Amino acid sequence: MKRIYVVGTADTKGEELAFLADTIAATGVAVARVDVGTREPTIPVDISARTVAAHHPDGEKAVLGSDDRGSSVAAMGRAFAEFTATRTDIAAMIGIGGGGGTSIVTAGMRALPLGLPKLMVSTLASGDTAPYVDVSDIVIMPAVTDMAGLNRISRIVLHNAAHAIAGMAAHPAPAVVGKPSIGLTMFGVTTPCVMAIAEQLRADYDCMVFHATGTGGRSMEKLADSGLMAGILDITTTEVCDLLFGGVLPATQDRFGTVERTRLPYVGSAGALDMVNFWAPSTIPEKHRSRLFYEHNPNVTLMRTTADECRQIGEWIGGRLARCEGPIRFLIPEKGVSALDIEGGAFFDPEADAALFDAIERTIQPGENRRIERLPLHINDPAFAEAAVAAFREIARH
Repeated sequence: MKRIYVVGTADTKGEELAFLADTIAATGVAVARVDVGTREPTIPVDISARTVAAHHPDGEKAVLGSDDRGSSVAAMGRAFAEFTATRTDIAAMIGIGGGGGTSIVTAGMRALPLGLPKLMVSTLASGDTAPYVDVSDIVIMPAVTDMAGLNRISRIVLHNAAHAIAGMAAHPAPAVVGKPSIGLTMFGVTTPCVMAIAEQLRADYDCMVFHATGTGGRSMEKLADSGLMAGILDITTTEVCDLLFGGVLPATQDRFGTVERTRLPYVGSAGALDMVNFWAPSTIPEKHRSRLFYEHNPNVTLMRTTADECRQIGEWIGGRLARCEGPIRFLIPEKGVSALDIEGGAFFDPEADAALFDAIERTIQPGENRRIERLPLHINDPAFAEAAVAAFREIARH
């Protein structure tokens, strides 16, 4: 039977955890009280901290055998993520916590599939929640008061949270059937290309477009890793520039990792590899102040990549795609990789582009499944979108 997992540190938040679980149970939904504390619980629980801790790769003692709270919290977070991944009876998950509890519980929530309800009541909700949410669909609700015993405010907050998660569990979203989904990456400077591709493929595919802002690429790859995509058209690989050269919208070192793991049909290109992103001009590192910039808007400043940087970018991308054994097509737009990289444009630099294209071509190791094609087109030329669609249809499984 599916249950709502009610998770918290039962050693320090026992009263709140019990109130939350009882309120959910009163709606008629089954609950499981899960302890992720590192000391003895103050309330009865259904799943003990020892049970959770035993899922740590190094065993229970790696979590509960240390007197250092910081290392214990980190270890419990890892154990809870491993534990969560083994469960098949989770209808939804709700957690409560301060700094340590939020870190532990959200580590487990991030291991759950997208779409499964996740609600975290946290004292950190009004701050920077990116480390806790990452690219998941966790909802974070402010606790308002600290969790040091129930009071008139916390009772209301927890009551509302209980009914919210109970409603989500009782009324799950219907399963999506129909067209297979594909992922596409887009930036403002590649929008005409990506929108044209999506328009041509929409009759046969559910086209999910991701903004290439670091989190966008990670979100797309998480969905692909979850088995929710039939292919990828990675037209805008610009996140690699920020990863390699200190921009504010970086990929992770695992960029393209899902293509290697899943062997999904993949069409890639060099979209927006002519730029590194920074915030307002005042935030640009001193070492870059003499470089060529373009003010995209008052809060975003773009730095043109040099020929040497483009060579490194191309080698990084080509090297990773060379590991992929699924069907790969990589299209090179020889007349420019973004709306700014066009004859007469602010970032037009044929020498830098040539270094980029040569590096990709040299390192991608073309073969039967992995092909690279140069096109005498700009990336936003309608003919380039048509070529990308044709390449995808050639390798698509659906």
